[in-house]
Amino acid sequence: MKNNFRQALHLEPQSGWLNDPNGLSFFNGKYHVYFQYAPESAEGKGGKCWGHFESPDMLSWRFTGTVLRPDSADDKDGVYSGYGFVKGDTLYLFYTGNVKDEGEHDYITSGRGANVILVTTKDGVTMSEKKTLLTNADYPDYCSCHVRDPKVWEENGIYKMVLGARTLDDKGCVLYYTSKDLINWEFEEELRTPDSGYMWECPDEFELGGKRFLSISPQGLKHEKYFSQNVYSSGYLGIDTGRYREWDCGFDFYAPQTFDAPDGRKILIGWEGIGDIPYTNPTVSSGWQHCLTLPRELTQKGGIVYQQPIRELEALRRNERALGQTNSITLPFELIGQTQGDFTVTLENILTLEYKSDEFSLKFLSDAAGCGRDVRYAQIKDCRSIRIIADKSSLEVYLGGGERVLSTRMYPDDIQVKLAVYGVNGRLYELESIEVTYDG
Repeated sequence: MKNNFRQALHLEPQSGWLNDPNGLSFFNGKYHVYFQYAPESAEGKGGKCWGHFESPDMLSWRFTGTVLRPDSADDKDGVYSGYGFVKGDTLYLFYTGNVKDEGEHDYITSGRGANVILVTTKDGVTMSEKKTLLTNADYPDYCSCHVRDPKVWEENGIYKMVLGARTLDDKGCVLYYTSKDLINWEFEEELRTPDSGYMWECPDEFELGGKRFLSISPQGLKHEKYFSQNVYSSGYLGIDTGRYREWDCGFDFYAPQTFDAPDGRKILIGWEGIGDIPYTNPTVSSGWQHCLTLPRELTQKGGIVYQQPIRELEALRRNERALGQTNSITLPFELIGQTQGDFTVTLENILTLEYKSDEFSLKFLSDAAGCGRDVRYAQIKDCRSIRIIADKSSLEVYLGGGERVLSTRMYPDDIQVKLAVYGVNGRLYELESIEVTYDG
């Protein structure tokens, strides 16, 4: 059957451009996923807005439309990224309002306003009036005009905010602010590490298993075979160790956020895309581009964060079968396998996944399927398991119980695919689609 590339498991827009997830939260009995949205253009042109999905169970979703637009003086050039904070019966949404002045500017050292703006909502859709909390004048004088992406949380009765920043000497860092009322904020301190790029985007400090972590999306890291292979990276720092580890080693991953499910699970969602890429997505010609990753449950052991697809997705499994050396199956599907040493999984004429001597590779077999994507690598010692969730135009691979993850878009012509498997014992499932309705 001909593939139209419309995803069955991943959230995507009906039209326009999607990028960073924003305001992730469980509020008023529903999961809320906001996202950067350019509704007028699949190439991201036009007004930068926030779109919104909501769900009672992360399996059935409703798109309510565009809920925030660049319609004020302090966000006239874009409603940029931010986070959600739930308090009582109110969801507080903090975001960066982007302003670009006319004239001769580089928009790094001059000409750009980066304003922290607050809106509140009682239902996740209807927004209050916008209130500007911080402007460029409230940031340290060593910062450039690139300060953005506020994350807010409460700690020991004090509200804290972290912002990503670029200094005037091109060093990435995060800025910490504190408040007693969520309105008036004071600068407290900064955090930076050596040789960590020129800009840190989308900071997210969180606690997991008794340890604290800072998720960042640094720009300007040195590219290596096993590290920062993409144009931009996303990873997390152990607050106590300062050690940086990437979230995802695949072609398409950026700007993740975490939030708490009502049962206490820490959930992460990222953008299954990336900016300024040398490869392409053929859906542009059909009027839309990009999707979000599957929601992922986070756990930690020894300071390493492990990721697994949310357990709710198990309800979508159908037609379970034993994994053979050759398999024919329809997208979307899930493979869960155990390994003993080297192994290979090949999607015929699409891509091959290979593990050998502690090195894992994801390699496209045709440019038509990869659209410019070639190969990505990950190092993992003694990998004993692999889990694959393949959608109609994406693939997520979880190695070693989620110690390493690789995400990529892929564009096979047909949804009927053939798998050749060596060195893996396990199970194969067909997957039903999540339910998505579009109101807006």
